[in-house]
Amino acid sequence: MLELTDHRLRQREYLLQISRAITAQLDLTSVLNLVIEVAVEMLAGTSGLIALYEEDGSEELRIYASAGLRREVWPAFGPLLALSPREAAREALIHVMRTIAADTGLALRQMIALPLTFHDTPVGVIYVFRAALNVAFSADDEQVLQAFANQAAIAVSNARLYQGAVREKQRLNAIIEQSADGVMILDSRWRITSFNKAMEQLTGWAREEAVGRPCAEVLGVRNSQGVNLCLVDCPLQRRPHVTNPVIEGWMTNRDGRELYIQSRYAPQRSPNGAFLGAIANVRDITEQKREEELQNTFISIISHELKTPVSIIKGYAETLRREDANWSQETLRDGFQVIEEEADRLANQIQDLLDVSRFLAGGLHLDMTDWPLPALARQVVQGFAAQTDERFEFELRLPEDFPPVHGDYERIRMVLTNLVSNAVKYSPDGGTIRIGAKAEDELAIIYVADKGIGIPPEEQQRIFQRFYRVDNRLRRETQGTGIGLYLTRSIVEAHGGRIWVESQVGRGSRFLFTLPLARRQITADVAPINALDHPGTPGG
Repeated sequence: MLELTDHRLRQREYLLQISRAITAQLDLTSVLNLVIEVAVEMLAGTSGLIALYEEDGSEELRIYASAGLRREVWPAFGPLLALSPREAAREALIHVMRTIAADTGLALRQMIALPLTFHDTPVGVIYVFRAALNVAFSADDEQVLQAFANQAAIAVSNARLYQGAVREKQRLNAIIEQSADGVMILDSRWRITSFNKAMEQLTGWAREEAVGRPCAEVLGVRNSQGVNLCLVDCPLQRRPHVTNPVIEGWMTNRDGRELYIQSRYAPQRSPNGAFLGAIANVRDITEQKREEELQNTFISIISHELKTPVSIIKGYAETLRREDANWSQETLRDGFQVIEEEADRLANQIQDLLDVSRFLAGGLHLDMTDWPLPALARQVVQGFAAQTDERFEFELRLPEDFPPVHGDYERIRMVLTNLVSNAVKYSPDGGTIRIGAKAEDELAIIYVADKGIGIPPEEQQRIFQRFYRVDNRLRRETQGTGIGLYLTRSIVEAHGGRIWVESQVGRGSRFLFTLPLARRQITADVAPINALDHPGTPGG
């Protein structure tokens, strides 16, 4: 009797130790391996396996771990897992066990099944196999085993929950890492705890350096006066009741680049309103900001450009209609000519604005016909030659037998006029302005070259943008709205062509664009398009 009592005490103490070990584990594989090893040992078995129901609610069991069984023999136990609890207590079980034993060569004289249940929900089953027929379990033994099974079910459920949480965290981390926008996570002290790849590219900070630092140090958003808004106007501190506060401003990348960024926050707060942390979504909106600034500049410029001819027209009209003056015919003629020229200038500016709006709306109509390019180029050059002084010389490099081009005559005249006008405008010392072309396959490649002030390399990709003007001294001294080259590019691209520039500061510029030929031509007696009169001088 004393020996039986000691056995039961040792059994319960052993169960308590094992239960603690099982519930301390959170890794599912480790938990399952420990559970099946303990179960086989407690039941004096030779082998065993543990099968779980899938988390998607499926009623099929799948083996996850075993003890004393090679993984290769797991498929042989499929018929056992398919048996319902009722079938497992009948002759079907005996037949299935004999079949498994024959297929695997294992001694399976006896089997014990321990159901795993958590909150009345089946979790899985522990199967323990014996090579010999042992004594049946007492009621106390069954109670201990059931307690073990309950602890095992809790441990498996906890491990699965932890595993699910880890998977979800990995999924969220992957989403954050692959986000096109910069994403960082802040703790309750505004220190960075997570920093994705886009944030590294945006700020120039390596993740290892940024994590642990204050947000204000890494981001350092400044206003136009250079004040660090993260320190003096943090939206998470100043606007605690705003759901998704936003801050915008300039930031200096560690590589020295100036970026205008927008940082939108999703703060986390406790029930009493205490700040717990936040997720920040950071976006580079430099181009958008510059576009806004260009538009503001454009509005200012166009207001001045439109006001100037109106003021001149009004001034001349008021002067000429004075009743106390007796103007000569020559004075009247000169006055009316100025009024006419300024009216044309005003009409052209308004037409440019209308063309811009049509391009943006995709509603530009082209009247496509075949026509001779040399005649158009000559007409444009004659118009400018009559208006410019002796500092300028115009040269045409277009043979009269140049093949006809296919396009909108008036729109291409606008293109050439804009390019020649710019060549004159940005050649303050005068010089030769050349217009030439060559036929290549089914295209005409046309150029306008000057020996003016040139365009810096960093500006060359931006000059065709809407409202953009090169930042130099002539920008302040010459008239212009910043839409001429934008219109020029739009017209060329509407014809299926492209436009680009070759330029060196102080040496001049050459603008080139393509147009379709009316028919396929291969030869043309003109100077090579890539040849310059002397090395390093665009527009040769």
